[in-house]
Amino acid sequence: MRYLFLLALGFPLLAQCQKGSAPPAGFRAVRDLDYVGSGDPRQKLDLYLPQAGSEKPHPLVVYVHGGGWEAGSKDEANVLTGLIQGGTPYAGASLNYRLTQQAPWPAQIHDCKAAIRWLRAHAQEYHLDADKIAVFGISAGGHLVSMLGVTAGVKELEGDLGKHLDQSSRVSCVLDFCGPSDFLTFGGKGSIIDPNDPHGALARLIGGPLKDRQEEARKASPVTYITPDDAPFLLIHGNKDNLVPYAQATEFATALKAAHVPATLLTGTDGGHVFLSGPLVERMNDFIARHLLGKDVQIPEGAVPSR
Repeated sequence: MRYLFLLALGFPLLAQCQKGSAPPAGFRAVRDLDYVGSGDPRQKLDLYLPQAGSEKPHPLVVYVHGGGWEAGSKDEANVLTGLIQGGTPYAGASLNYRLTQQAPWPAQIHDCKAAIRWLRAHAQEYHLDADKIAVFGISAGGHLVSMLGVTAGVKELEGDLGKHLDQSSRVSCVLDFCGPSDFLTFGGKGSIIDPNDPHGALARLIGGPLKDRQEEARKASPVTYITPDDAPFLLIHGNKDNLVPYAQATEFATALKAAHVPATLLTGTDGGHVFLSGPLVERMNDFIARHLLGKDVQIPEGAVPSR
């Protein structure tokens, strides 16, 4: 069961892509940038920078990998490089964060926020637009980017990592692909994952089974922190997801909208846990262009093909 959870939280989509480290055509890669200064490989990121010159700094799309918070790597960035290529002006970043066998929550969000602060502090060096940062994550990564979207300035989640504590960890927009949003409502809604499994990925994240760690689960849930000034969200979820229940997306979308946070839910028709289709990618591109480039493009909410 644990293997299925790890396989699903971030890997099915990546399995459709050949894993590789080469940057996309027209980009150069700058690898293993230490965003904390610790020398820890789990606290490093890769940049994908357009080779063509531009007078304007490049908006940035940051990818946070999945893997049940205990697997995965910044090297699995094919889905990111697919989004930023094709004549767009975006730069890309793919980051590692500490996994749960190394440190429990909130180490993972502390790392992600330190990475955003580092990117903002080094924006001029790499010709990045520090005011235009989108974050995109799949499953466990979707959970982390959602936390980035709703917790700007939440002191206990900012951490004290790195040399750039004067920089903001706020992001411009969030693409959450089938990420958990409320661990307290996770169980009993069609998932084969038992949140009370003492050996499961969630228990490793929050320090024990859900029934014994209710407050920790609440503090690790994005829905807990929603405020009206949060970043706009694009939520993507399959309605046949048997790992992270579809209800996680519908409940999160409802809560965001109730707080007047812009939120668009795309439902993968007959989609399982992570899927890919041309219409979905098109709407993802439109969402990024709307919030990073200011393009007047609408992203219709509702069903998208899952294949």
